Amino acid sequence: MSELASEMSFWRGRDRRAAFEQWVRGQLSMLHLHVLTILEAEGALAMSHLADRLDVSVASVTGIVERMERGGLVRRVRGTPEDLRIVRVELTDMGREVFAGLETRRREMTSRLLAELATGDLKALLQGFRALHAARLRLHERELSGGPEWPAESR
Repeated sequence: MSELASEMSFWRGRDRRAAFEQWVRGQLSMLHLHVLTILEAEGALAMSHLADRLDVSVASVTGIVERMERGGLVRRVRGTPEDLRIVRVELTDMGREVFAGLETRRREMTSRLLAELATGDLKALLQGFRALHAARLRLHERELSGGPEWPAESR
């Protein structure tokens, strides 16, 4: 069952979004979770780049980041080797822990669900998820290379 839970735990930021409201239950706003997800996926970003990703003004992102900084989720780091005027935003350990907590709760829920299945069903499900994971990777590679999204024989 542990192997199956590991296979099922592969998910991307957009898969998380639907689960956030249920799991976090108001501890953080969706906007703050969105910021955390962007920073987790892309690493530290300049305030202007974060504003672009959120489709808000730099003034708006400044207020968002100030609130998140007071909560210990992010920190502002001034300057880069190329330009000391740039202010970057990065996750703190507490900000990263948000995702660790979500992952722990999701794995616990998945394990409880899997405990309801018979051994044969678990083996078959594991085989199916491994096939899905391999297919997802192939599709992603084709998308990155500019090739067709689906092989011709699947259309």
